[in-house]
Amino acid sequence: MFRQSLRQGRPLVVPSLLSLIFALCLSLCGCQTTDPTEITGSLGGKPANRATDPRRDVEALRDRYRANPKDPDLALNYAKALRAAGERSQAVAVLEQATIADPSNKALLAGYGRALMDNGNFQQAFDVLSRAHSPEDPDWRILSVQGAALDQLGRYEEARQYYASALRIAPDEPSVLSNLGLSYVLSKDKDPRVRMNLAVVLGLEGRQAEAEAIAKADLPVEEANANVAELKRLLAHKEAARGSGDRMPAAPPPRLN
Repeated sequence: MFRQSLRQGRPLVVPSLLSLIFALCLSLCGCQTTDPTEITGSLGGKPANRATDPRRDVEALRDRYRANPKDPDLALNYAKALRAAGERSQAVAVLEQATIADPSNKALLAGYGRALMDNGNFQQAFDVLSRAHSPEDPDWRILSVQGAALDQLGRYEEARQYYASALRIAPDEPSVLSNLGLSYVLSKDKDPRVRMNLAVVLGLEGRQAEAEAIAKADLPVEEANANVAELKRLLAHKEAARGSGDRMPAAPPPRLN
């Protein structure tokens, strides 16, 4: 599969920007719909054991959950196991009931919002995640996922304001920068600086094939080659700075209004 070939380092052919968007939505932070609790840090509860068969995790937790459905940690863990097993709607149902029983539990709300995102309920996910933190105590991880939900709804300008808020709390955070770059890609904005920002972030994460694909997508051969050469130069410069112990800032994100 496309994502597997990226991970194995095989040559990547990108026929169009649309196919690149699809590949990134599977592989990035966020695809933007991937699990925020897995790509940006835990939002509550321990993750299901990925070394085992997901069905075994479900079976191991089902009876415990049914015996004590109001235990928030059990609900979170059971829902994560259900998602891993592909039972997304059931995961939503479990966390919906858990949040009804404990409506002020921020971790449950964050997990519920994540499950809704995973199930394609983007507006509801955004609304639930809005209750998972407060303006007085904002969480950059949740802000980033809210931005991803808005992107899925086609509300790109609003989404970028959430990424801007997240970056004010966690400057240069790669997962937020990646979501921001994807926002511009999804809205078909081909700003060269946005393109290079996202490519650099991916390159610094060791995802060279994806980085080069972003740098050259839908460009004439000569321009694509020049972009890849510039990307390699930037990455070499930043890696050299890392090796010398200096902290190089991430590529600056585009200016947000």
